[in-house]
Amino acid sequence: MTPYDPSADYPIEVEEVEFRRTPQRTLLARIYRPSPPSGRGGPWPGVLDLHGGAWNNKDRLANEPMDRALAASGVVVVAIDLRLAGEAPYPAAVQDAHYGLRWLKARTARWNVDPARVGLLGSSSGGHVAQLIGMRPNDPRYAALPLEGAGSIDASVRFVATRSPISDPLARFENAQRRGRSEMMQKSRTFFSPWDSITEGNPQAILDRGEPVTLPPMLIMQGGEDDNVLPAFQQRFAEAYRAAGGDCELTVYEGCGHIWIENPGPQTDRAHAQLKAFVARVLGKGSAG
Repeated sequence: MTPYDPSADYPIEVEEVEFRRTPQRTLLARIYRPSPPSGRGGPWPGVLDLHGGAWNNKDRLANEPMDRALAASGVVVVAIDLRLAGEAPYPAAVQDAHYGLRWLKARTARWNVDPARVGLLGSSSGGHVAQLIGMRPNDPRYAALPLEGAGSIDASVRFVATRSPISDPLARFENAQRRGRSEMMQKSRTFFSPWDSITEGNPQAILDRGEPVTLPPMLIMQGGEDDNVLPAFQQRFAEAYRAAGGDCELTVYEGCGHIWIENPGPQTDRAHAQLKAFVARVLGKGSAG
């Protein structure tokens, strides 16, 4: 087994495969795999990447620069399409992510992944989905999509890494309401239907209610100038996660907005480096995990 080294820089191979079919369309997955010149290496850690887009937009390509950077360090990254709110409301996207984790674990031999070192990466609304899966890996509603021949595989993860996660969807909606952002408000209404699911499927509210949860190590990278998901939301979530007994690493990137990592530069490079360092810390640098 290849120990994870965040300083590694491997060539990568990219392929696309069919993930699953829905009544509306075929969902695809893009796989980024380390490809050492020697042809040797692995099994590698694996990460399922969940895209943002306010639950209503975007696809598996949304986080490609970060996916490539992580894969080059020695991680198999699988970025999947999720059903959008206009196709199916909550918890459909969470079900897709839950299925995706089990689907990845069922193919670890094919992609040379260590099933004991699998984590989640989620951005914005994808971060919200990642938090729900990390905290509720055995929720029967989220596990509703059967995976043929893999009934014993679960959705537990070693870690959850996020960028600007919507850790409190209700607070974000109220922030949009105060700022008169009707389009953003409507995207929340489309996803959370019926409306009371915005409280039920709310990571912050889950912690506030004291529900029994799983607490994998979590990383939150947050823009300091984000007026969409406010830094204060993440501070409150991180404090609640730690109070519940979890390990939550929060970094606020001063001067950065909601999706600063779309723009090349020092702060984006810093985010890539922090993600790799977090994975190394959780898995144990210099060990097999």
